[in-house]
Amino acid sequence: MTTDLETWGMDTAHGTRLPPTLRVLRYHFYTYMRTWRSSLTTSFLAPVLYLAAMGVGLGSLINKHVGTVDHVRYLSFVAPGLLAASAMQVAASDSMYPVMAAIKWIRTYYAMLATPLRVLDVLLGHFAWVTVRLVLTAVTYLGVMAAFGTVHSPLALLAVPVGVLTGLAFSGVISAFAATQENDQGFATISRMGLIPLFLLSGTFFPLTQLPGWMHPVAYATPLYHGVDLCRMLVLGRVDWISAMWDAVYLVGLSALGLLLARRLFAKRLVV
Repeated sequence: MTTDLETWGMDTAHGTRLPPTLRVLRYHFYTYMRTWRSSLTTSFLAPVLYLAAMGVGLGSLINKHVGTVDHVRYLSFVAPGLLAASAMQVAASDSMYPVMAAIKWIRTYYAMLATPLRVLDVLLGHFAWVTVRLVLTAVTYLGVMAAFGTVHSPLALLAVPVGVLTGLAFSGVISAFAATQENDQGFATISRMGLIPLFLLSGTFFPLTQLPGWMHPVAYATPLYHGVDLCRMLVLGRVDWISAMWDAVYLVGLSALGLLLARRLFAKRLVV
């Protein structure tokens, strides 16, 4: 008789063995199937409400009293930034409590490691799932942006992979942090002292030239700024390719660094 360990990686429909990363990804997919309805509703409502409130509501006042922002109406300016910021929020959310739960509370990762899976397989499966969530978020946001008339170039399609890169730049570091925690108190600190200030001060809602000069280098050093900058260039069709290349290299580099850090700290926590 086939044991549970032998069937862990089997595709029962075809009797084939899945690659290790896909086995972990399948687990996350099955878990998501229990809550996808509420998540899907939120995914569609969030961009509509953000763009309606910040872009149309606040934007109408800005356009009336200030005029254009960076030579475009405010809705077109803020929409690409919100796409990148939403990718940051989704990646951070999926890299905090889910990671702690899988390690400390329900110990799912330990159960996976009791099979032939390795720590790297577990970690890559987690990142694969975060990537899926980021693709869904970016595609949804881009579709809503198109409905609001804020997409000005075919290059806007490239904002989807940029949104994924922006999210992964946060996911690796936050997942590594979550793997070291014994309780969830640190997550509130990340949100209040990290994610919220970045959301407000990384060029999402206004050009960085409006910040005091001493804050410019700080903002330029944040991954969200590079995600916002690259998304905005692509969606508006005003690409400075040298700047775009630097933004992309920064995001790829930080994503890779986060993955390496997470691998080390996952192994330190999970291998006993």
